[in-house]
Order: sequence, then C-alpha cells, then structure tokens
Amino acid sequence: MKAKRPLEGLKVADFSWFGAGPICANHLATYGATVVRIESETHIDALRTVAPFAKGKTGYNVSGYFNNFNAAKLSITLNLNTEQGRELAMKIVAWADVFLTNITPRVIERWGLTYNKLVEVNPKIIAAYQPMQGYEGPHRDFLGFGAVLTPITGYNYLSGFPNRPPFGLGTNYPDYVINPGHTLIAILAALHYRNKTGKGQRIECAQLPSSVAPLGPAIFDYTANGRVAMRSGNGLPYAVPHNAFKCRPLSNSGLPVDQRWIAIACFSEEEWRALAAAMGSPEWAADGRFSTLEARKASEAELEAKISEWTADKDAYELMRDLQSRGAAAGVVQSAREILDVDEHMKERGYYVYLDHPETGRAAYDGPPFKLSKTPGELCAPAPLLGEHTEYVCKKLLGLGDEKIAELLVAGALQ
Repeated sequence: MKAKRPLEGLKVADFSWFGAGPICANHLATYGATVVRIESETHIDALRTVAPFAKGKTGYNVSGYFNNFNAAKLSITLNLNTEQGRELAMKIVAWADVFLTNITPRVIERWGLTYNKLVEVNPKIIAAYQPMQGYEGPHRDFLGFGAVLTPITGYNYLSGFPNRPPFGLGTNYPDYVINPGHTLIAILAALHYRNKTGKGQRIECAQLPSSVAPLGPAIFDYTANGRVAMRSGNGLPYAVPHNAFKCRPLSNSGLPVDQRWIAIACFSEEEWRALAAAMGSPEWAADGRFSTLEARKASEAELEAKISEWTADKDAYELMRDLQSRGAAAGVVQSAREILDVDEHMKERGYYVYLDHPETGRAAYDGPPFKLSKTPGELCAPAPLLGEHTEYVCKKLLGLGDEKIAELLVAGALQ
C-alpha cells in the first residue's frame, strides 16, 4: 500500500509570489499539503516571465523557473483590487489551515490580509508573513529581492576576490535556501503548537534577519577578534590549496564544449601529502615554502600556479577519482548538464523527477529535499497553468455554485 505523505489533509493558501514564499509552499505541497496558489492576470507573477523557457514555447506557462517551484499546486486567478475579490480571498482563508505571503506589508494592509483580519474568519489560522525587512522599523515598506538582500546583509562584501569589487551571490542563497527554509520550520512549529493547543498564530519571518543569521562566523570574528572579514575568492584561512583548477576541456562529444575544472582542498598535512604523491612527489613540493600549512599559505599564489600546470592536461573525472582514492578532497566542478545527465550518484538516488506538463512537455523538477522513511514526499503533478484550477477551487473547495462563479467573473473578481 502506498505510504501517506506526512502533510496530507493540510490546506494552504499561498498568496506569495516570486521565490521565497512559493518555494516554502512548494515543500508543503511535496509532502502532501493541498496548496492553492492565488495569482492575478492583471499582475502576473514575474517568475512566469523569466527564462529558461521550454524550447520554442511562449506564454505564461512555459517558464522552467516558475514551474520548478510550483509543482502540484492549484492555481486560481483572483483580482484582489476588487471588493468581491477580497471577499473571495477571505473564503479561501476560512478554508485554509495555513496562510502564506511574501508581499510587502503596505499591499497586505491595503488588501485587508493582516492577521487581525484573518482571525475574524478563521481563528485557528496559521498566518506566515515574509516581509523584506519586517513589519516594524524605518524600512518596513522597502521592496527587494535576493539580489537586494545580499548587499544589505553583508554577503556581497564577502563575495568575490581580493582587490576587486564585490561579486555577490545573485538571488540563490537568500531566496531559495534560507528564507523559505526558515519559514517552513516556523510553519511546522506552529502546526505542532496548534495540534497541542488548538490555537493558531502569526508568524513573521522577515527576510533581512533570516538572511543575516548564517553570517554568524564573520560577526563572531569581528566581535571576538576585531577582524573584519574580507573577500578571499575561493580561499580559506585554514586550508591550502583550496581552489578550482583548470583541467582538459571536454570535446568531441557532439555537445557544446564544457570548460572543465576540479576543486582541490587540503585541510591537513595528510591531505597535502596525498596530493603531492598524486603529482608524482615533485621536488618543489618538498621545498620549505610548502612544508607547513602556514608556509603554503604564505606562498599560496605560487603553489596554485604549480598545481594548475599539473592539472591542465588531466581529465577532471579521472583526476578526481585518483585524488579521492588517495584521501585528498577533490571534486569536479560540474555544469548543470552534468548534474542532470551525467552524475551517476544523482541518477541512482533519483533526485530529479520528470513530470509531464501540458505545455512544456516532459521536464525535470527538483525532487523532495529530504526523505522520510515512513512518509516520503512526492511530486505528484506538474506546475499549474495560470488559473487552471479556478473553477475547481471555487466549486470543490469553496462550495460556490455556477451562478455565484458567473457573478464573480462578470465583476472581474475572478479572471
């Protein structure tokens, strides 16, 4: 018999957009929750317009970016700028166990979706808000995305190479990992509390402090030692070498040529000796400049140049296997194509899930981020078309009749 997913029966009203909110709701859907994604034709979630797109396809339903983060959700198109639309939103809140949004506080207040309004229709609701910088403070109404968070939180200052401008992390770290992960944990904690007490609660997972949290080591180094951490490229103060080195390019495969790199890291003398042995124990490796970690660190640029000469004509995968067999930490810097199509470990674990979408066809989705032995997660449906489930949500979940649905369509509340 097929195992139940752990969140089956949980009802989620996903009023979020872009990344941090939808990704959190995506995890809830993966583990069994029924997630209704509230969208608008007049204000499209811009993630639906962002590449990559299915080859030869256009429109709001073919973004791989959007689809990957919205699998198995039900999409309803609702105009919250109309009175009837806001009334219908409250019916969805009354149906739900969890309300989730990352829309700015100013707009949430204008639409009447604040916690004190939600509990009037659903006293047990768990309402999770993800404002950019919080509901209090001088910056409460500031807008932004991951690319804004990384500079104001200090990540950009730490990202890049010495004596060069900050490089940054793009949107990936705060938007796809920290903020949705923290919010997911908070929702699960609130569900645990409600199961024990019968009471819901308001969650505020402001994206600024959520993103700042993992900077603890840099903050501690400053408070304890007075040191301001600086950009160090791929380097670490306690490992050398610790970098990526160019190998022989992949060619003659019938595919675009991939530049190949291997990451090598030595944290101990044993790992350094293993690397030196793999290089054939060259005379220079026994030089006093490389005899200790401190000495190697002082001569890091010269050391990396010699390793680069050695790796330049090597096959990255063969070299990785040789180094790993000797006890030296090494890994091929894989491209997206290699992760999806080549990596034997990922294939055997079955991480990527292929789903059939009505417009994009068969495509790969990120699989469940963690596995539960008794109640595993599952991607049971592709991302929804824009407004695909409007009628289903209105009729089956909210109990509205055809006449009422027609009235809402005429009023522009449903789109």
